[in-house]
Amino acid sequence: MTTFILDVLEDLKKQDRNLSELIFILPSKRAGIFLKNQISQVVNHTIIAPQIISIEEFVEDLSQLKKTSNTELLFVFYKVYLELTKKEDQESFDSFSKWAQILLQDFNEVDRYLIPQEKIFNYLSAIQDLKHWSLEEPKTEFVKKYLAFWNKLNTYYTKFTEELLKNKTAYQGLIYREAVENIESYIQSNKEKQHIFLGFNALNKAEENIIQELLQNELAEIYWDVDKHFFDNPIHDAGLFTRQHFKNWNFFRDNDFNWKTNHYSEEKNIKVFGVPKNIGQAKFIGGLLKDLQKEDTDLKQTAVILADENLLTPTLNALPESIDALNITMGFPLQSIPLASLFEQIFQIHKKANNTFYYKDVIAIISHQFIRPLFRKENTDVASKITNTILTNNLVYISIDRLKELAPASSEILDTLFVLKENRVKSMLKNCSNLILSIKKDLDKNKALNKLSLEYLFRFNELFNELTRLNTSYNYIQDMHTLHSIYKELLSSATLDFQGEPLQGLQVMGMLESRVLDFETVIISSVNEGVLPSGKTNNSFIPFDVKLQNKLPTYKEKDAVYTYHFYRLLQRAKNVYILYNTEADILTGGEKSRFITQLELEGVHKIKHSIVTPKVEACFSELIEIEKTVAVLNKIQAIAERGFSPSSLTNYMRNPIDFYYQKVLGIAEQEDVEESVAFNTLGTVVHNTLEDLYEDFVGEVLTVEKLKSQKSKITERITHHFINEYKEGDITTGKNLIIYEIAKRYVLNFINLEIDDVQKGNEIKIIALEDKSIATLKIPELDFDIKLTGKVDRVDSYNGTTRIIDYKTGKVEKNQVEIADWEAITTDYKKYSKSFQVLLYAYMMHQENKIEFPLEAGIISFKNLKAGFLKFAAKEEKKKNTFITQETLDNFEIELKKIILEICNPEINFIEKEV
Repeated sequence: MTTFILDVLEDLKKQDRNLSELIFILPSKRAGIFLKNQISQVVNHTIIAPQIISIEEFVEDLSQLKKTSNTELLFVFYKVYLELTKKEDQESFDSFSKWAQILLQDFNEVDRYLIPQEKIFNYLSAIQDLKHWSLEEPKTEFVKKYLAFWNKLNTYYTKFTEELLKNKTAYQGLIYREAVENIESYIQSNKEKQHIFLGFNALNKAEENIIQELLQNELAEIYWDVDKHFFDNPIHDAGLFTRQHFKNWNFFRDNDFNWKTNHYSEEKNIKVFGVPKNIGQAKFIGGLLKDLQKEDTDLKQTAVILADENLLTPTLNALPESIDALNITMGFPLQSIPLASLFEQIFQIHKKANNTFYYKDVIAIISHQFIRPLFRKENTDVASKITNTILTNNLVYISIDRLKELAPASSEILDTLFVLKENRVKSMLKNCSNLILSIKKDLDKNKALNKLSLEYLFRFNELFNELTRLNTSYNYIQDMHTLHSIYKELLSSATLDFQGEPLQGLQVMGMLESRVLDFETVIISSVNEGVLPSGKTNNSFIPFDVKLQNKLPTYKEKDAVYTYHFYRLLQRAKNVYILYNTEADILTGGEKSRFITQLELEGVHKIKHSIVTPKVEACFSELIEIEKTVAVLNKIQAIAERGFSPSSLTNYMRNPIDFYYQKVLGIAEQEDVEESVAFNTLGTVVHNTLEDLYEDFVGEVLTVEKLKSQKSKITERITHHFINEYKEGDITTGKNLIIYEIAKRYVLNFINLEIDDVQKGNEIKIIALEDKSIATLKIPELDFDIKLTGKVDRVDSYNGTTRIIDYKTGKVEKNQVEIADWEAITTDYKKYSKSFQVLLYAYMMHQENKIEFPLEAGIISFKNLKAGFLKFAAKEEKKKNTFITQETLDNFEIELKKIILEICNPEINFIEKEV
């Protein structure tokens, strides 16, 4: 394949030019590597390599200035701002940085295009003054400050650039302006040097002036890479800039325009694929590369162009394992590294400036993969100990003192993570640096395994060193919010460079990295409106019409830049695969790019367009089935010998798999902090409080006086049991306070219900509270006895009838304790689980001879207290029998044996029930 670079070198060779004496100037550093490589294909003898530099390096050398970072520029600009602004009108650095970023971009554009600064800034000020603001008399303070800001733009610019030039530093635009000033002296000093510019397209005014001066003085040649198809078409944006240069540069009136090629019209295989979602595109790229390998496509001549650079990580994960050589020109974003999440969490907890920390934040930090090892002391996982204590004691908020109590040996690392001293910003930076050193010390124990992690750490160390330097030099960071903003600004532009052989294997790059380079096979992703091209964006204080008047670039020119890059990739390529996202995302995607439509309408090439959908197989979720092995059966027998409780049996009826996990395997539900009191905790508190209040009445008949005497104890007992169950959770505020008051009201309402019952002449005698029953059930089909265990909330005598009562803090309706079909009691869990429970209590107590007929069993629902005692009833021939008889218990025993036999049957596996 003949590339543009190779064509340029061949042309220079024909002219007998000594390549060693030339200075090659390219749009990017990356192209220089390919240029150096292809020189070896043209030259057949040993030579000294020529000087190869990017345009930015050349201009920086001309200007004798050093480019500084955007963050550094903000600090310098703020220094100037403070000097020019009255103290009472000065904004904080955080507020200033929001608009200063935009203004710096405008300064950059004004300088790159050599616009007279005073003229444009005074023009902008006059525009604002002409608007409706100035019609208001007298002007408000807000309007005065607004107009004063516009009037100061030229002053800001002048003082700011003076400050930078004094320190021999600059932003890109200022470097270009100074380079233009110095071009004459450069030409005088370098009359023997020859400069070769190649692969340029859109040039700013400063670049145009520099190149034209060198051309006019016969110190340079320039090679354009534009196809006749684009150049000769007056409305094709891919040739917009080269047409302008050809028309406007005096040099081309007497000299040839090298070159207008004719590669685009050559036969090409162009396929367009609409793929749903970004991840879908990444997966499709992986599959496409696998197919290309099978077709023996040379991956050295293949490039994957990621128009949306956020696709880098998913694309790398989707690449086939068979690709053994890979070169990635984009850096891996530092903000995608696990360490970034750690420091983000640390910033978040310290931005709140509280003395206590939310438990989820604490657990997230101490459980982080880089932090957890720091808490390991003598093979003890201290982080787990802290986490378990937080969960067990319901510590929604936890102080540093409490953390140190839990982990006294880890005080130093806890201070580093959670304690900031008086100067919070300085302390934060110091803590982050110390934390990096602590992590490094741990990783150094096994450097061979932790090479990548140490590299991550090194980059974050550089970042925090830069933050510390800026804060020390300027002292403008006064609070955590500002520090966090600057940290995110630095982090967003920081990347980890991939190491690899740039000339080997598959090339993965962004759109701008593809400049000057040619590939036989090109895969371009995210060719959507809003991505390629990026569309209308106006992040500038300079209005659109003012930009047009001053020949500053607008969105049209920016779109034309990407149009050129897109079509230039297609010029020499033989196989082109264009991917776009078919799904409408939040900000981008959904609409294919105008570039695709343009390709189809041009009619130069036959475009094959396909919509790709992922292969989705019919997915039927199979219900979990656990075989009853010998080990499982032995475990079931052990459970049976210890005793089946009503809750374990109803758990099985609800879902056999839950029974298997909890009872057979012994897997408890995951414990978590109750930020608000859970229903089961409320139920336990109410149950235990009623036991306390009624325990003195066991064996006695209730009287109004006895019941009234217990009312005064409700608050104390409720509080005691909340502390006992909810541990250190706070019940004094918010939702928990409401639940606390509800618990008190439940108990009070229940006692008032009992008082009302007694006043009506009913005799209530307490027989037992929280009575534990153990009964044995013999089943002929089993060769071992079955034990049944349970604890009844209350047994009393009501006008001579024994009642078994189960308290429920939830709502229970009457129909849930009335049954017509006995089989339903074990098959319809949702409706009859409560009936099953109270009947099992009755069955066990009858087995133990603790109760006598007449007998009733039922529920007292605290959410349905007006319904009173909800009695179990068996519906028989249009009538309800609320009394539990021997026949009732016999019928229940049949169903009870069925369910236990099912649990113990080796032929019936544990099968999940559909929810």
